[in-house]
Amino acid sequence: MGEAMSSHNVAASAEHYLERLALEAQDRETRRQLLASDLDTHDMASLHAALGGYEPDPDDPAAQSVGRRLALAYAEPPLAPPDVLSTDASGITRLQTAPPMKRTALAPEQWSTNPFVRFGQRFKNWVGRGFRRREREARPTPRWQMIATARRWVLLVLIFGQSIIAANQMRTVLPYQGQQWLEVAILALFVLLFAWVSAGFWTALMGFFQILRGRDRYAIDSEVGDEPIPDEARTALLVPICNEDVPRVFAGVRATLESLRQSGNDRHFDIFILSDTFDPDIAIQETHAWLALCRDLEAFGQVFYRRRQRRVKRKSGNLDDFCRRWGALYRYMLVLDADSVMSGACLTRLVQMMEAHPDAGIVQTAPRASGRLNLYARMQQFATRVYGPLFTAGLHFWQLGESHYWGHNAIIRMAPFMRHCMLAPLPGKGSMSGEILSHDFVEAALMRRAGWGVWIAYELEGSYEEMPPNLLDELNRDRRWCHGNLMNFRLFLSKGIHPVHRAVFLTGLMSYISAPLWFLFLVLSTALLAVHTLSTPNYFPEPGMMFPVWPQWNPTLAVGLFGATATLLFLPKVLSVVVVWVQGSRQFGGPFKVFLSMVLESLFSMALAPVRMLFHTRFVLTSVLGWAIQWRSPSRENSDTTWGDAIRNHWSQTVIGAVWAVGVYFMEPTFLWWLSPIVGAMMLSIPVSTLSSRVSLGSACFRGRLFRIPEETHPPRVLRRMVRHLGRMNAAAPTPHFVQVVVDPVSNALATALGVSRHGKAEPLRRRREERVSRAVTGGPETMGNLERLAFLDDPVMMSQLHFRVWNDTDAHDAWHRHGLPSRESLRVPGFG
Repeated sequence: MGEAMSSHNVAASAEHYLERLALEAQDRETRRQLLASDLDTHDMASLHAALGGYEPDPDDPAAQSVGRRLALAYAEPPLAPPDVLSTDASGITRLQTAPPMKRTALAPEQWSTNPFVRFGQRFKNWVGRGFRRREREARPTPRWQMIATARRWVLLVLIFGQSIIAANQMRTVLPYQGQQWLEVAILALFVLLFAWVSAGFWTALMGFFQILRGRDRYAIDSEVGDEPIPDEARTALLVPICNEDVPRVFAGVRATLESLRQSGNDRHFDIFILSDTFDPDIAIQETHAWLALCRDLEAFGQVFYRRRQRRVKRKSGNLDDFCRRWGALYRYMLVLDADSVMSGACLTRLVQMMEAHPDAGIVQTAPRASGRLNLYARMQQFATRVYGPLFTAGLHFWQLGESHYWGHNAIIRMAPFMRHCMLAPLPGKGSMSGEILSHDFVEAALMRRAGWGVWIAYELEGSYEEMPPNLLDELNRDRRWCHGNLMNFRLFLSKGIHPVHRAVFLTGLMSYISAPLWFLFLVLSTALLAVHTLSTPNYFPEPGMMFPVWPQWNPTLAVGLFGATATLLFLPKVLSVVVVWVQGSRQFGGPFKVFLSMVLESLFSMALAPVRMLFHTRFVLTSVLGWAIQWRSPSRENSDTTWGDAIRNHWSQTVIGAVWAVGVYFMEPTFLWWLSPIVGAMMLSIPVSTLSSRVSLGSACFRGRLFRIPEETHPPRVLRRMVRHLGRMNAAAPTPHFVQVVVDPVSNALATALGVSRHGKAEPLRRRREERVSRAVTGGPETMGNLERLAFLDDPVMMSQLHFRVWNDTDAHDAWHRHGLPSRESLRVPGFG
């Protein structure tokens, strides 16, 4: 009786399996023939063998029918060309997602950060050579290097000269003219912070004059024409991703590829989607999106996809993995971010720059932010679009060929990058050691150390990115950047680093350490107020003094110093608006609206500055103390901040601001007027963070022509394409999840063909696979974690065996079929052409 029941269940499973497979069949006649066949009378192993045309395989029966299942679902056009979807020597169907490898051995150089050790090594080598000087090859110094050196000396004189004058002014403001230890500490902090503000001011001012001048003889593209790109100058566009919003990533890639094809130079470019995704459902979405893109645009052989199984060193490790496998096939690589979009003209121009300047190692574009609807993000887009060109042009003015690299939307020469820019971990233990987190500044420093130029193409158009949608997402990103920049400062004294890139490490540190310095300055200023309010003044600070020292407060001088500091902070914004007026403000909403937007954005920045100060102070402290950090991908959606999230993240700033204000009021009410912009912003941090994230307020400002940017007024074609593709992909049927991939015949065939693990037949491997498959079959999908599900997606043998056992075993957990086949909808890869 039991054998008869078991036979009935198997027959029912075969019949149900054929019905599901017929549902996915693309051709109606094929579907009718499949349902009219006698395959449903076979057992499951014989059914798969009959579909594949093989003898039954007792070890992996379902693997024999993978090709046939895919052919039924993707009859016209086929799923992929024969050179992409093929069979190996064992008859196993494989879908090739990446080109053949050309491996290159890469070895990073260990860091040498101790100058005393290096000095000892140099002295030892010098003695070993018999006190002979090493003859160096005489090379002519490029003119741009001499000009850059002269400009930097001028910059240092301006910064330190201005800071000395301000320090002397600040000294006269203090009651005892900087003679007490508390005043000395305040004065020292003021000098550091003022020098930091002064550096930004002179950078923006030089950028202002450079843009108005209109011609930069030292720009990287100043002597580049429209020369054709040689066939051997192949470029790989790399898109490293990790648990990203899949429609947004592939909409950007699709728009970029279409723009490249319109330019006529797409044959020189290949695109690689390099995934570190560890969410199995997102990984499945990525493969379906890659297939849809390749099928729609006939891009097999030009767009490739790889997901790493060993996710080491995050983004830099992903790029290293590409360089080892395929770097030797290309002359250049162009790194894109997950939200990057670039036009074909921009990409072509970058390659032409590299061809015209054989000594250039990296050329960084100045990406323009666009695409966000939240009020907060729209203000940030406006700020980067209006103020950004001044600062970027100013950076180029001071740095020239020793510039920044921001990690994306930049072209890199492969050979020197592979030879000199592999990153070894920082030696030691603790939070400031191990793998380098912010790799871009370090790679630029290594490229320049090897003698290659690092340039900013600050005038090049066609490079775009997106901003975080709200304050909390931006702070989450800053948390990662803060830790990375603190780690990078350990390389300040590293061997051979150019002085400009040492300064880059210093500015990266100051970008975040200025927050605790500012906070400490305010705390000490409050402490100075408390000392002079709550204690009796000491008129004879030194013994034997004949005349008393009277404390003197000079509010007039304080107002003047405050005005000078405010000028350094806000004059660059005014100059940016002047540039917009000169070049044409219509696309920014008109002359008055762009000025009003600047004023509102400045007030908003003032309101957020104390909040950022407290967050960045906490980031610095937690990084130094070694507290754990979660590296999550930023949000790619126009998401609002809820009141609950704002309260949980900003309650401490609100309390600090209220306590601080009450304490100052009881000590000296008039001083509260000076401190009110700071403590008031802290107390309002919850409503400001919440309301600024609203899409509705951002849309209202757009209708009122506030915070407008040209990319919104007249969007470039590549951005319009991206938005159109994103809408289509978001409106499409959902991609199958992991359980459906296990159960559905066609989805499982696709996942099996995509598996990258080898079909090994070693006995220990066979036993391990058998144990994992049996545990998954009986335990059900709820018992499988993400890492275990990823292991099945990576291993075509386990995925095929699990599919067979779920359909064939009577003891299979019912959750597989309950969640794996919830409807009669097709799970085929969609098309968006």
